[in-house]
Amino acid sequence: MTGTQRLPCTIDAVDPWSGARAVTIQTLHGRVETPIFMPVATQAVLRHSGLEVASQLDYQVLLANTYHLLLRPGTEVLQAFGGVHRFMQWDRAVLTDSGGFQIFSLPNHVSLSEDGARFRSYVDGTWIDLSPERSIEVQRIIGSDIMMVLDHCVSSTSDLPTTRRALELTTRWAKRSLAARGDSRQALFGIVQGGCFPELRRESAEQITALGFDGYALGGLAVGETKAEREDTTEAAAKLLPASQPRYLMGVGTPSDLLEAVRRGVDMFDCILPTTLASQGVCFTSRGKIDLRRGVYRLQQQPIDPSCPCSTCARFSRSYVSHLVKAKEPVAAQLVSQHNLTFYRRLMARMREAILAGTFKDLYAQESVMLDSDDVDFPPVPPAKSQG
Repeated sequence: MTGTQRLPCTIDAVDPWSGARAVTIQTLHGRVETPIFMPVATQAVLRHSGLEVASQLDYQVLLANTYHLLLRPGTEVLQAFGGVHRFMQWDRAVLTDSGGFQIFSLPNHVSLSEDGARFRSYVDGTWIDLSPERSIEVQRIIGSDIMMVLDHCVSSTSDLPTTRRALELTTRWAKRSLAARGDSRQALFGIVQGGCFPELRRESAEQITALGFDGYALGGLAVGETKAEREDTTEAAAKLLPASQPRYLMGVGTPSDLLEAVRRGVDMFDCILPTTLASQGVCFTSRGKIDLRRGVYRLQQQPIDPSCPCSTCARFSRSYVSHLVKAKEPVAAQLVSQHNLTFYRRLMARMREAILAGTFKDLYAQESVMLDSDDVDFPPVPPAKSQG
């Protein structure tokens, strides 16, 4: 048993071929087995899907967002319910983002200073001050199992001076966040910044790990860099984090991103893609990604993925779901979301099983080809016949 008192962590296996790890973490609301994908429940609900789907698929952690829950329903409501678990009727673990990504993604509506961020509420237009201390206060009210420090994220294409200033502010905010946590039993993760500059990643990792958090996250990726840059940065930065504690890559990503990051020693992931792309009819399958808006699926009677056990694949054809997508029927997003969440859950489970069995290299060789493919098992639409 390793890790901290708030977040006991057991390293179950490390793949001999790569940095891939199978880890068991004990949270306030149950055991979490990695590698794990955490569906994004920004507003305390999965987009296009109910929480019962997450329960049925045995997801062990959901991610909720401090910024959005602060604005609506607000801390008064969450306090009345004793936290987000009872509010949304979810009895497993919850991780909360700090609001740092919103500071990055809403630059024209945010005033940033040493104290924190100041922005207008999109709900009623009032001014909101979000400091490291306020972020932790709200997360304590939310009652998440794992809280995140407030950090300053900048684009991964930012120059070195800009990235260094963001790194230094993130470290100062991390110290304040840790102090604000106080005697709460909730775990708290520090965030390593530094863009794609190896020397800044090392500097940030040294500063953040020295503070003694319960786990560590890599921030500032999937915000402008290339896939190769992301993978190289992830590999180098993951090695700088304590082997005895959880490693979390924030906001990433596609199934291929997950496979590559697990290979490099990352344990935890979140991303909006499986549910957000569902509304566009984009499906992840064992043969690659497919887009049901394409005309090639109009007459296809097979399920989205013949190897998938989800209820969408068990009941409906590609033709039918494609029709619903093109007709913009709301149920289309629900059906595709359930399929995508099933795909992600099964992918992570297969990776864990392979790590435990010592066969991750074989799984990687198979999946690294298929996960990056698009429509590989379908012929292209035939060209129209010429006239005359």
